[in-house]
Amino acid sequence: MNKNDPWLLPDGIEEVLPEKARRLERLRRSILDLFDAWGYELVMPPLAEFLDSLLTGVGEDMDLQTFKVTDQISGRMMGIRPDITPQAARIDAHYLKKESPVRLCYAGPVLRTRPDKFAGSREPFQLGAELFGHDGLASELEVLELMVTMLGRIGIDQVHVELGHVGIFRSLAAEAKLNPEQESALFGALQRKAGPDMNKMLDSWDLPEKLKNNLSLMVELSGDEQVLEIARKAFGKNREIMSCLDNVQSVYDVFKNNSGKDIPVLFDLAELSGYGYYTGIVYSAFIPGHGRAIAKGGRYDGIGQAFGRDRPATGFGADMRELINLTPENGEKKSAILAPENDDKSLKEKIYTLRKNGERIVMQLPGYKYTTGEMGCDRELVQKNGKWVVK
Repeated sequence: MNKNDPWLLPDGIEEVLPEKARRLERLRRSILDLFDAWGYELVMPPLAEFLDSLLTGVGEDMDLQTFKVTDQISGRMMGIRPDITPQAARIDAHYLKKESPVRLCYAGPVLRTRPDKFAGSREPFQLGAELFGHDGLASELEVLELMVTMLGRIGIDQVHVELGHVGIFRSLAAEAKLNPEQESALFGALQRKAGPDMNKMLDSWDLPEKLKNNLSLMVELSGDEQVLEIARKAFGKNREIMSCLDNVQSVYDVFKNNSGKDIPVLFDLAELSGYGYYTGIVYSAFIPGHGRAIAKGGRYDGIGQAFGRDRPATGFGADMRELINLTPENGEKKSAILAPENDDKSLKEKIYTLRKNGERIVMQLPGYKYTTGEMGCDRELVQKNGKWVVK
């Protein structure tokens, strides 16, 4: 940073100015009200905590994304949270300790060492909903439907959903007995949809031809419902993969039949984002003209085991900073009343009443005289016939 430009912020860190901040706060309240209506209880985990607790049960990718600092009181290493989901899992497992299903939601900033995309934010404002304690189709559908309902409520239209399952690639990797380095390299190529790179790697490894073909096929398994049929024919002898495909098919069938929403559903069996801790079905929401998922989630059973309780779990998350850029502006003008600088008792009583009724009052300050427009107001308080009225 140039010392002559002390206002410059680090790459990927930005301020939210008044108008956008107002819209973001309205969006946050609307979404949390929706979550509350579905029975999800709000939690507010800490922004920083001891590193061994923060990174318990998560993959290496979260470790690399975590800013680490030394606690000046205890001398222990602390981390600034890069994701709130594991914190919610800890709250369910360690603090609430309920046997019944638990629904939690949250909305707050996280900090990451690197952005998830080129020129992206390193300080997403993460919102999410998590359902702990139920393993089955009903909880997966509830969270998926809540994600889609949330996007519709805030005015994001033309959404389509993509379904996948991390168990398919994980089962193939286990069958091929890939070592961690091989699995990581193949995973990276698969995420890039880099078929030639995958084939080059597979040709260099000592694997049965059938396994090579099955792993190579993964990059092509995206599209409409025919994808599931192709996968069934290719992986028909692998019972574990057949179970994964049955899970995806069940979610697809019930969602299409019962959601009451005409939302296109596609499949991408190579979608493995969050592979480090997702354990089952995964889903993402997309809109036209936007190449990245705007919300995504899935099943991540077992994350609470590190905190003493092995509970099934499913949930979704999104970045409110990104959502606010995709939601239509409602055209509302900032409404405020400019009040003169005056010690008149009746004026103070009028201001008190107006504020109590929800009006926004901006006071002129001694020594300054600005117009209503300059003060961001559309009305003003004036004295007429001995009474203060809004003009």
